[in-house]
Amino acid sequence: MVDKHWRSAAKAISWRTIGTLDTILISWLITGKLTFAISIGAVELFTKMFLYYGHERIWNKIKFGRVAPKETDYSI
Repeated sequence: MVDKHWRSAAKAISWRTIGTLDTILISWLITGKLTFAISIGAVELFTKMFLYYGHERIWNKIKFGRVAPKETDYSI
């Protein structure tokens, strides 16, 4: 089973949204400056989204830890 490119993109976007909100919160707590925290979050949103997408596509080509679906006697 192989994931489509759009599935990898959707996963990257949803994961980065969560990750970016986390980064903004942590940056805000450390710096005390919300605008600075949002700037940090905005930059890492795009860089990490592209890195995740590439990482996901590479892992999609690796057979490590995958098993082929079993064929059943049932057919239509």
